[in-house]
Amino acid sequence: MIDTAPDDLTEDARPSRGTGIAMVVLGALIMAVVILTTPWRALPPEAPYVPPDPARDFTAAQIARADAFDAATSVPGNLSLALTIVFAGVLVATPFGARLLARLRGPRWVRIVLGVLVLTAIVELLRWPLGMWFETILRQYGLSTQNWASWTGDRLKGIAISVVILSVMLIVLMALARRLRRWWIPAAIGAALFTVVASFVYPVVVEPLFNDFRPLPSGPLRTKLLGMATRADVPVEDVLVADASKRTRALNAYVSGFGATRRIVVYDTLLQAPEKDIELVVAHELGHAEHQDVIYGTLVGALTAAFGAGLLFVVFPLVRRRGGVASIADPRAVGVVIGLMSLATVLSGPGENLVSRHVEASADAFALDLTRDPATFVSMQKRLAVANISDLTPNVVEYVLYASHPTAPQRIAMARSWALLNGSPVPP
Repeated sequence: MIDTAPDDLTEDARPSRGTGIAMVVLGALIMAVVILTTPWRALPPEAPYVPPDPARDFTAAQIARADAFDAATSVPGNLSLALTIVFAGVLVATPFGARLLARLRGPRWVRIVLGVLVLTAIVELLRWPLGMWFETILRQYGLSTQNWASWTGDRLKGIAISVVILSVMLIVLMALARRLRRWWIPAAIGAALFTVVASFVYPVVVEPLFNDFRPLPSGPLRTKLLGMATRADVPVEDVLVADASKRTRALNAYVSGFGATRRIVVYDTLLQAPEKDIELVVAHELGHAEHQDVIYGTLVGALTAAFGAGLLFVVFPLVRRRGGVASIADPRAVGVVIGLMSLATVLSGPGENLVSRHVEASADAFALDLTRDPATFVSMQKRLAVANISDLTPNVVEYVLYASHPTAPQRIAMARSWALLNGSPVPP
């Protein structure tokens, strides 16, 4: 039966003093967890400081190529970010979204799903040419191996996953808002639990939609990598090879999941590198596992998701009239909620990058401790930076907004500091 009841007869409950106190406590808890679990120093304080110097490790031609690539990709990248912010601002500060979604018909849950689909389609259509522009640059520089059919398929799969997840979240959120004045409490609990479940599910459900994975074949390399994991006392379920070469020539590896889903994934492109390089890359990933980075990241993500639900409860009453709705339970409020979530994601990005850079540096230090081979570490970072056309000299804005890893010169400098600290020959 179609729900024809008006959606704007009631207003949301206004945040109480208790809500404010709960938010302060939750925010303080997040800060405490981040401060206590983030490895703010990768090396001991007594380690000699070696300044990063791109000119020492890279030729002028390599630096110029990296600068040119960065300049070329920054334009569509920054335009896409700006478009995201502008569109989110329109949804939050104007009744555009509410008026558009008022045309939708059907039960509440159908209107919510259609609202997510319509708004996602609009912003993705606006960003589509920018994505094609970016992909064209990747091809010009020899990084992308995709054709347009493959690129389109990956992009559509990513959009579909986003629409499904966002639709489910908003259906649950608005159902809670219809029934409970303090809906943010169960919403916060649900958001935190969803984050934890997603950490288990993502590696085995979502990742296979984009790549095929196979176990690294038996042989000397697999034996060495598993032996490294044993020496590091890191339980790893498997070492997998992803068929990344079907879309890129970049070299990479990563660790995902935890518990029964934890695995180290190596790009098949990386298998063409020298064996010692592969060992160091995997040692870095073992560092993430040994430091429980995925678990801590999931914990912070769960707490942040809970805080986000409370923040939505506090902020929504301040913007609902500008957005053309009176209640968050109104399916027409989908646009305002999506806009607020998009803005929160953009604003939280620099903080996430800051923590991520320290986590990555700590994993580098672990790899050096495990392999005791700073010379190979330096040569590997040089090869990776050149192959991936990494930005060697990012400006402050780019570094804050986009850099989730230390730059190659910073990682090389840390390896030299490690060598001085441990009495090893300093790599040239």
